[in-house]
Amino acid sequence: MDIQGERRRLLEAESGDTNPSGLMSEQDAYLSKVKNGKLFLATFASVLGPLSFGFVLGYSSPAIPELTRDADPRLRLDDVQASWFGSIVTVGAAVGGLLGGWMVEKIGRKLSLMFCSLPFVFGFTIIIAAQNVWMLYIGRVLTGLASGVTSLVVPLYISETAHEKVRGTLGSCVQLMVVLGIMGVYLAGLFMDWRWLAICCSIPPTLLMVCMCFMPETPRFLLSQGKRREAEEALRFLRGPDTSVEWECARIEDACDEQGSSFQMSDLKDAGVYKPLLIGIMLMVFQQMTGINAIMFYAENIFEQAHFKESDLASVIVGLIQVVFTGVAALVMDRAGRKVLLIVSGVAMAISTTTFGVYFYLMSKVHNTTLHSAVTLELQTGVGEEPHADLAWLALASMAVFISGFAIGWGPIPWLIMSEVFPSKVRGFASAVVVLTNWSMAFIVTKFFQNMMVLLTNAGTFWLFASMCTVNVIFTIIFVPETKGKTLEQIEAVFRGTSGP
Repeated sequence: MDIQGERRRLLEAESGDTNPSGLMSEQDAYLSKVKNGKLFLATFASVLGPLSFGFVLGYSSPAIPELTRDADPRLRLDDVQASWFGSIVTVGAAVGGLLGGWMVEKIGRKLSLMFCSLPFVFGFTIIIAAQNVWMLYIGRVLTGLASGVTSLVVPLYISETAHEKVRGTLGSCVQLMVVLGIMGVYLAGLFMDWRWLAICCSIPPTLLMVCMCFMPETPRFLLSQGKRREAEEALRFLRGPDTSVEWECARIEDACDEQGSSFQMSDLKDAGVYKPLLIGIMLMVFQQMTGINAIMFYAENIFEQAHFKESDLASVIVGLIQVVFTGVAALVMDRAGRKVLLIVSGVAMAISTTTFGVYFYLMSKVHNTTLHSAVTLELQTGVGEEPHADLAWLALASMAVFISGFAIGWGPIPWLIMSEVFPSKVRGFASAVVVLTNWSMAFIVTKFFQNMMVLLTNAGTFWLFASMCTVNVIFTIIFVPETKGKTLEQIEAVFRGTSGP
């Protein structure tokens, strides 16, 4: 096969010198011979990482109530310690995001995934063997560190191994496995104590290390290291034996050659670098400013006000809604496109958070009316119960709409776009910045949420979230490019201005 000629035809097509339909027909002919079986296997192995990540996020919900009443006084958590036990994961994850950005460039995507399973297992082991509160903290920090690395590496691994026809669906499996992990640990928490739950949580990361031993490194990383033969072998594994992988290998190699040497800070002046970086950062800021953590914070209270006393089971229901709609997003991602789903998701969340604000506003009016009636009539029993019950449906409906809206768009898509838009040579650095932004915003919103509630009132806080969701939609319409059906090289060309979207 004439590899040099293939490179030339590809570059001419990307620069607009030949008929783009010719390139597309060539792509279609190539992709028609692709077998996806082993690609799906590699994806399954890698998403054991996000499953472990979901177990970490969900673990505190069933564990904290047990630890606050633990028979051993050395492990018993007070309110402040319980708060740190839940939130310290974000600190470890922020550090893990930075570490992951360095690891993927130095040792590759595959080894980074294998190594991140170690702090998962060590962290849960320390929790299992904990003799004091500090051991619990250390275990949570280690599992948070692994979660940060995972949240960066797995989207990159999938985007660099998948082809454009299935990249959206497979990329959405990252968030799907996270919410499956959360729901799984909620379910397991109904039947297990916190130590046995930690033992179960250590199983997926152990399987991650074992399974990844048999999976290939990504072709793009191998080519960036000048390992063409290994890259062709990886592509042959991922695409099947009947595919002429030299064509795709040449296409990737040309992109690597065009980008030149490794990343330098001066590259940030390049529009092909700073534009996708700014989009990635803003997507993560907006994701956290939708109010997802606030909604989850109020979930238990809302169910109780609706006379749903089994709060543990309520958490499972919330997790189930997330799983179902994240699964829907994965199924339609490569048909509907990223941009459409982000817009639909943003509109749904804007409506639901606005309604939440109305709910809290009406609740405050009911509360004031109740107090006035109590003073006037000297009746303090049962006065406020019925209005609570009458308004509870409004909160339940808003929560269901919000969670389903978030799951179908702003939950999975920012992570997917992060893995698609960055040029190869800055992928590690840029992804680290974006992941750090996400976890930092998660910590800030969680830490200062109560202050916002005091300053702005409950209703005002949720109306602020509604306004941010509206800005999300506007930002998406104006700035976020559609990446559906494009190769990673074509997406890079869009930001460089050498190809139309």
